[in-house]
Amino acid sequence: MEPIDIGIAVTGVLFVLVIFGMRVAFAAAVTGLLGLIWIFWSKRGYDPEMFGWALTVAVKTAGQVPHSKVANQALSLIPTFILIGYLAYHAGLTKALFEAAKRWVGWLPGGLAVASVFATAGFAAVSGASIATSAVFARIAIPEMLEAGYDKKFAAGVVAAGGTLASLIPPSAILVIYAIIVEQDVGKLLLAGFIPGAFSALIYAALIIGMALTFSRFGPPVTGFTWRERLASLPPAMPILFVVVVIIFFIYNPLGGEAWGTPTEGGAIGAFVVFCMALLHGMRWPQLREALIETAKLSVMIFTIIWGVLIYVRFLGFADLPGAFADWIGGLEQSPMLTLILILLAYAVLGMFMDAIGMLLLTLPVVYPAVMALNGGEGVSAADSAFGMSGPMCAIWFGILVVKMAELCLITPPIGLNCFVVAGVRPDISVQEVFRGAAPFFVADALTIAGLIAFPAIVLYLPSLA
Repeated sequence: MEPIDIGIAVTGVLFVLVIFGMRVAFAAAVTGLLGLIWIFWSKRGYDPEMFGWALTVAVKTAGQVPHSKVANQALSLIPTFILIGYLAYHAGLTKALFEAAKRWVGWLPGGLAVASVFATAGFAAVSGASIATSAVFARIAIPEMLEAGYDKKFAAGVVAAGGTLASLIPPSAILVIYAIIVEQDVGKLLLAGFIPGAFSALIYAALIIGMALTFSRFGPPVTGFTWRERLASLPPAMPILFVVVVIIFFIYNPLGGEAWGTPTEGGAIGAFVVFCMALLHGMRWPQLREALIETAKLSVMIFTIIWGVLIYVRFLGFADLPGAFADWIGGLEQSPMLTLILILLAYAVLGMFMDAIGMLLLTLPVVYPAVMALNGGEGVSAADSAFGMSGPMCAIWFGILVVKMAELCLITPPIGLNCFVVAGVRPDISVQEVFRGAAPFFVADALTIAGLIAFPAIVLYLPSLA
């Protein structure tokens, strides 16, 4: 049996295990190890006496992955970004941000829901975790929307969908993981997420306003705030802006010249700044302990997925599945753009069965080389490329597209983690109700993806300046 056939067979087993409920990290680690044993044994002609050798080599190969791949300086961004989010919550910055958004845009149709979207977008700029964003605003925004007469399904759906914005708006843990997998500049990818994240938030807000105008009593506006009250709401929310500015200057210096430091250093400084703010706002040891524990839990979950899937990725390299898939994609007799759209649609289907990080880790080693081949290769110039952009810019553009598709995983049944988190925080709202409330935002995400494909400059403007 050829290695490519072994690769296809083991990949099929992996998807069956995931569909039947095994966690992606463990399914990938187990199938990756078994695949390595199979390949090494096949190279010795399936000699029974060589099975022990194949097992030893496979275990040693897989055993190198957890430390060699996870002990990556860029990955240290993930726990610091997550910690920023939890500390900001305990510092009271999230409530101040929501209050400011409510006073400034609450007069719109569906105003509280629009305020929730903008507040989650602002919070996403200091937190790289979608799950943390949804959990925080389920406690803050949903009670106010219910008190104003909003349908509880819609209120929960708004928070679950708004939380997905943390996947795009820096600091984004998923963008960091993408950059490491495809070996691209972390800073440029984080910069690329700003405008698409804001664009996605505006699409969400437009959808909410349209639904509120179409259906009576769907989202009653909140009125009565004076200009004095609106202006008074801004200073408590300013610390969020300050942290964002600090992180931006470390990633990319807008004033020109060298950046102040690396993205890792920017994340650490951002966490320290928010920690100081939290102390000034009265945070004590119990709140700090809770923030540290929640950060540790989420970080461990993410790192477990990474090392588990990378064992499977190591197996893919021996099976040469990425190269074979790239050759097959390159030989299709259809336009590269149509092929790209079909790949993105495949991500939408996979998102129904996998979490976002696991899906990217599993698929990118195979899909990314194929997309680069469609464009003309890693080193192609913009003039000679299929998508009208150079290889590095195509890598950034595709990264934003695929991360946006990964956001769908967070609100699509049956695995959508954001929906489970919101339901967990709000026991009075079932998971099924959250899924139904989030369903209209699939339309908004489709419009966002279409806009990013039609106008790549939305993604590439900021990275082109760096």
